[in-house]
Amino acid sequence: MTELDQRFLALPLDALADAALTAMSSVAGLEYGDLRVHRDLVQWIHVREHDLISLSDSEPRGFGVRVVVDGSFGYAAASELTPAAVRAAVQGASEMAVALRPLLAERVELAPEPAHQEIWVSPRELNPFAVAAQDKVALMLEATAAALAAGAKFSEFYTQQVQEDRLFVSTEGSRILQERVRVHPVLEVGMLDEDGTGLVETMRTLSRPVGQGWEYVTGYGFKEEVPQLVELLREKLAAPSVEAGPHDLVIDSSNLWLTIHESVAHGTELDRALGYEANFAGTTFATPDKVGSLQYGSSLMHVTGDRVQPLGLATVGYDDEGVAAQSWDIIKDGVLVGYQLNRQMAHRFKLERSNGCAFSDSWSHVPLQRMPNVSLQPDPARDTTLEDLWAQVDDGIYIVGDKSWSIDQQRFNFQFTGQLFYRIRKGLLAGQLRDVAYQSRTPDFWGRMVGLGGPSSWRLQGAMNCGKGQPEQVAPVSHGCPPALFRGINVLNTRSEGQ
Repeated sequence: MTELDQRFLALPLDALADAALTAMSSVAGLEYGDLRVHRDLVQWIHVREHDLISLSDSEPRGFGVRVVVDGSFGYAAASELTPAAVRAAVQGASEMAVALRPLLAERVELAPEPAHQEIWVSPRELNPFAVAAQDKVALMLEATAAALAAGAKFSEFYTQQVQEDRLFVSTEGSRILQERVRVHPVLEVGMLDEDGTGLVETMRTLSRPVGQGWEYVTGYGFKEEVPQLVELLREKLAAPSVEAGPHDLVIDSSNLWLTIHESVAHGTELDRALGYEANFAGTTFATPDKVGSLQYGSSLMHVTGDRVQPLGLATVGYDDEGVAAQSWDIIKDGVLVGYQLNRQMAHRFKLERSNGCAFSDSWSHVPLQRMPNVSLQPDPARDTTLEDLWAQVDDGIYIVGDKSWSIDQQRFNFQFTGQLFYRIRKGLLAGQLRDVAYQSRTPDFWGRMVGLGGPSSWRLQGAMNCGKGQPEQVAPVSHGCPPALFRGINVLNTRSEGQ
């Protein structure tokens, strides 16, 4: 196992933990308490064409204290990593809990969780923060230069790298040390139609954010991929515009993951279903009274939540409430059977245990119920290939890559577009199309899924920037899925819709 960063271990972790637990032991009416110490490393690099535009490094660190006093939550945080600051935060959090108690409609109660004393470190071959910045910049500039040499009119490359270090201790006896890294490389190229139409098109590589080290970036082959991207852009600029109306769609995993994220993953957050997020992020049509009866999609639809998927962005050993990572069913045979939840939501939903979905993006923020890795499972019966799915389409469209999206506050009506669109004729690809977006209602869309790729076609996708909460927090999350076939989905022509 990769070792924890010694710079994190050099912080006064034991002294902070002892101060927190000792101070909590003297709080009258205290039912629960925990301390989280955060230390992050974050680096952003941006190059455009032949130039380095920006390179920034930050190292936020601090701690947060959470208590339950007489059935009421209190929280306090500080950036000063001293026992005195921890004791003051325990007092402040306790006073907040007491002040808020008269306003609560119901007591805060947490589902039980065994005590854990563990160390967990995410696997990686090369920690991105062990690589010299000039080497990273050189790799990125080589790729943008290759794009220009291939005929792109402009090109830029972003990378974000994060290392999270955490200490969690609780009055229940847990003491957990964790470290995980993630990287997100994004290379984008652009072209314009010089024949007088004025069209401008951009395209990103299909590289994804991943819970992995810098070896993912060096092994991806950006420099080698850009000539293909440029040629695809040329073809797209010359492609005909789509004819609006119902079409059979084969949707690649590089596009379908975002539809899963917005219409399924956000729709099955229990705090959202209970109304906790209504003011900012909305609610969901998938309400708790429909568990076990709501037909979310076709019988092929099997969606799981997990915090254990290798290289997943939401993969951890333990969540920010000390709950061990797990996997579970959310949708089975097309029927809603479960939710994502934290300890408070689990108790309210009358479950014996949380499935470990608490996360805070900063020491200064209280943990929220956040999305785990939410994935559509492949066809278990046979290893259906992408070509097998095309073969089932006489006249349709193949969609690759994510781009823009829109969905309502109940996660019900939506519209998505992509990066590449191919005409399918008699089971084969027959050139590109432009201006494609697909529109539907969540249960109608998933109910029209009639084909799924098999295990060899399943791919892990995701995002680093899922937003939720007030003040807003940003969380990384992965979504795995195979390509899938949908019948009779309404397709819009984005160019004519925008006129």
